[in-house]
Amino acid sequence: MTKKVLLFALSILWAAAAQAKGGINIYDYPREVPKIGLYHPSGQEVYLRDFKGDFVLVMFWSRYCAPCIRELDEVNEFVKKTRDNGIRLILVSPQNEWKSISEQRTLLKKYGAPDVEFYLDTKGALAAAFGIFSSPHTVLINRAGEEIGRIRGTAEWDDDDLIEYIYKIKAENG
Repeated sequence: MTKKVLLFALSILWAAAAQAKGGINIYDYPREVPKIGLYHPSGQEVYLRDFKGDFVLVMFWSRYCAPCIRELDEVNEFVKKTRDNGIRLILVSPQNEWKSISEQRTLLKKYGAPDVEFYLDTKGALAAAFGIFSSPHTVLINRAGEEIGRIRGTAEWDDDDLIEYIYKIKAENG
């Protein structure tokens, strides 16, 4: 009986710690990222390896995802607080959700995220290659261009504790 109570208590503490850190799952070993292109608003095709040298958070989102829309203003605050410190957050959405780049830019501005970089995923190919089929879903990529972890679901992006934890992950994982 005491073992069950102890295990239950430890599981609650573990869940609370994960929640306190924004539900971030860091892998034991880095993983290679898919070699599938994204499209910059300029129309230029880019690859995640093109971001080598930066610590990148790639947030897969959808305009039809209510939690994604609700957190856009917090994401914008995160970007403003971290962009000069070697952390880059980019939004990636399916290309077929947009009539134009202007439409996406307008929506981001309307929901408080005018400062966030955004890219288009043709036919959702990059999301599928990562095994991502729900939004929001954030992939953490170290400066060597390797996936080191994920955040499934929403996070409190403008929370100073979360930002400090992201800096710690960056320091420990390059």
